[in-house]
Amino acid sequence: MNDIALQWQTNNADIAIKHADIVLDNSLATAVIISLFTDRRALDSDELPSGAGTDKRGWWGDSFNTRPIGSRLWLLSREKQLSSVLHRAKAYTEEALTWLMEDNHAKQITVAATALERGVLLLTVNITLFNGSVLPLSFKAHLSVI
Repeated sequence: MNDIALQWQTNNADIAIKHADIVLDNSLATAVIISLFTDRRALDSDELPSGAGTDKRGWWGDSFNTRPIGSRLWLLSREKQLSSVLHRAKAYTEEALTWLMEDNHAKQITVAATALERGVLLLTVNITLFNGSVLPLSFKAHLSVI
């Protein structure tokens, strides 16, 4: 299934263009970008970032969906770069990508969250497909703008 390809740049994604034409992609890369960088609704138990008030974000369509889309990475936008924050980033990433295995798009997913530099998060995702090939993806983002 071809879809419009998204290309990740630090802090955001954009539609991929080549030779003045929109690039189509049949890999899981675009689905992963959408899954990670669309805001999933915060749980009642989540502490919201300062300045967020009571806005738990999320997509209104999730009110009717048993499996919400997106990730809770946005909850880290005001956090300091601590090991506990990296652990949460890894957990939020794994949570957001679980559907790929549930829907049989991937055999295995491994995630690493590291502090690339001060205030910069690097998410490394390796998706093992059923044919044995591995799709390596990495996403660099400043914590303050996730």
